[in-house]
Amino acid sequence: MLSTALTNALQTQIGYEFSASQTYLGMAAYFHAQNLDGWAKFFERQSAEEREHALKIFHYLLETGSPAKLPIIPEAPVEYRSALETVEKSLEQEQKVSQAFKDMAAIALKEGDYTGFGFLQWFIEEQVEEEATFERLIALVKSGINLFQAEALLPQ
Repeated sequence: MLSTALTNALQTQIGYEFSASQTYLGMAAYFHAQNLDGWAKFFERQSAEEREHALKIFHYLLETGSPAKLPIIPEAPVEYRSALETVEKSLEQEQKVSQAFKDMAAIALKEGDYTGFGFLQWFIEEQVEEEATFERLIALVKSGINLFQAEALLPQ
């Protein structure tokens, strides 16, 4: 069984992951409203990925005999001022998630939970990729490219 501190942090992270999933779905709705279907599909994939992360944590808690809780998820916005705002907010969200996983890794090491630490490493590596993706998207949008043309350059 995991330590109480790590269990609590992972339970909280489930909420963050589901919230991120919902936020990305809201961003997809924003792009759909502008007929930017490629952008919308990208954010739908991001939404699905965040849900998968939540489920991965959920199952890990269950497999380790720890209680899994499902926090309340706040309503996500579906309107943004610009495409740039959406990708900047995405990067900010991913940076917060990265820090949360690093904090959990520190808890695991402090508690001598090397199995938990190993589990968290996958997420930490994943976050490097996520942050890099949104940094590239910010650069793409800031380049002034037409958003319809930019759809061909979006990660698949």
